[in-house]
Amino acid sequence: MKTKVRQHLTDLEIALRTHKQWDAVAPSLEDLANDQPFCIGTLSPTQWLQWIFIPRTHALLAAGADLPRNFSITPYLEEALKDESYLKAIHQPVLLIELLLKD
Repeated sequence: MKTKVRQHLTDLEIALRTHKQWDAVAPSLEDLANDQPFCIGTLSPTQWLQWIFIPRTHALLAAGADLPRNFSITPYLEEALKDESYLKAIHQPVLLIELLLKD
């Protein structure tokens, strides 16, 4: 399962890069420290994926820690990016991660 999660994270990164949604410069520490879900108000959905979700999931995998279960990111992406042509490309790997981590 962890190998599949890693692959889906890689697929997500590729999709973000392909659709020019991968930032070369990190957001400020203040923006990253936002305590709202998905850092709403300081990060775009794609920034949150790049700077929070992907690195934290990789860190949990590297540490051999348990991954969170039964979470839903895709409804947020569907609403926040509903008018973006790249929604499907980034939605799919996130959905596959969610499905792998359902109890």
